Amino acid sequence: MTFIEKWLRSDIKNINAYHVPESKNLLKLDAMESPFGVPSNLKEEFLEYIAKAEVNRYPDAASAQLKGTLRVLMEIPGEFEMLLGNGSDELIQLLALACNEGDLIMSFEPSFVMYEMVSKYAHLRYQGIKLDSNFDINLSESIEAINSKKPKLIFIAYPNNPTGNAFDYDAIIEIIRTTDALVVLDEAYYAYSDRSFLSEISNFSNLVVLRTISKIGFAGLRLGLLIGSKETIAQLNKLRLPYNINILTQASANFLLQDKQGIVKNAEILTNERQRLFEELSFFSQLKVFPSQTNFLLVHCDDAQSLHSSLIENGILVKGFSLDSELSNFIRISVSEPIENNALLAAIKEYYG
Repeated sequence: MTFIEKWLRSDIKNINAYHVPESKNLLKLDAMESPFGVPSNLKEEFLEYIAKAEVNRYPDAASAQLKGTLRVLMEIPGEFEMLLGNGSDELIQLLALACNEGDLIMSFEPSFVMYEMVSKYAHLRYQGIKLDSNFDINLSESIEAINSKKPKLIFIAYPNNPTGNAFDYDAIIEIIRTTDALVVLDEAYYAYSDRSFLSEISNFSNLVVLRTISKIGFAGLRLGLLIGSKETIAQLNKLRLPYNINILTQASANFLLQDKQGIVKNAEILTNERQRLFEELSFFSQLKVFPSQTNFLLVHCDDAQSLHSSLIENGILVKGFSLDSELSNFIRISVSEPIENNALLAAIKEYYG
């Protein structure tokens, strides 16, 4: 037995690392990134701005200026406070660290895999509540499960990844109202959705909202935010590692996120393209496309593994699911700009003849 086999936690040995597929030289439509980067008319000013960052100094530990920019961009009320993380993943992990060993995390399945993975990292238990055949919440069964199992944390992705749909708003309110758990509404796709739970924070002491800038054009900056009451965030902030938001991320995000008009415009483009893709893909009798309030579409196809491989051969990477997954007959397609969406449609048309 090697040293690492003796030394490492036994449960860690049995966890598979998060897999990121190779995407070099491929049209990347698998990770819900935005196709829009730094606007060309802002590039020179942007470079001048970040050149002023004093990389020899530690960053602002409180990220005060960046929080102000986020507050304006996302219209976050002054009565709420924010906690910033190195992506929303760090904030999910931080919430898990606030629990006692052996506490239960619950979520709905299928959903974002990091909820379960982080629970394992933190020596917590995890239980998923199955969605129905339309990927919706069965409210009565869910409340029964929550009341009997008594979780410490409940993660609800709204809209949901990887299914794309937004659960019934009133059903989620009922869940928040009837549980003692901290309910985390993960609004990673807020820019493409019809509704938000942000205003509900003032109505429920056990509610926080999680967001990210990854889906609105800035995945490479790794910046997430947790929004909650000042009391809640003050306590959770004790778990945040100092200087967790580096100086280049702070400078870059503070500059780029001030372009609210451009960000909103890009989201509108992708929302319109999402509808066009939905309609175009629905013409294929072999495909069933699910409604979405995100920047991606979930598509059922009996030959999903074959289609996925064919698209890769044609230089297009979409999200596929393993054979042992309940979504093995699905692919997930990130919505992109028109020229890339057209390339995808052409490849699918060629595949089905």
